[in-house]
Amino acid sequence: MTDSDPRAAIERHWAASQAGNEAAEHAIYADDAVLEYPQSGERFRGRRNIQGQRGQHPARREFVVRGVRGSGDLWITELVITYDGKPYDTVSIMEFRAGEVALETQYFAEPFEAAAWRAQWASSAQRM
Repeated sequence: MTDSDPRAAIERHWAASQAGNEAAEHAIYADDAVLEYPQSGERFRGRRNIQGQRGQHPARREFVVRGVRGSGDLWITELVITYDGKPYDTVSIMEFRAGEVALETQYFAEPFEAAAWRAQWASSAQRM
């Protein structure tokens, strides 16, 4: 891929993910990239394995990006990934090397209701 603008590459990646364009979705990764899911303890080595496990996902997926921020070789995306109608707040941390993602770590969390006892201190969260 080799893109001098990581933000633009990330935006193309998530747009391709939403569109179901597997080739474009995975163009961001180096051949030897690693994808880690710390919560499940899984590690996928190589663009081919990353694409393979995503391409065989049984759920219908939707991607809504809340924001992208970073600089240099470290970029973070906050998004909601919905699997068959069930949303998960997701954080994707991408580390670039020579214009391609060398390491991505993703964290997933189910939404939860705000606790009433905190209401006096809270305001509505504004997304990036």
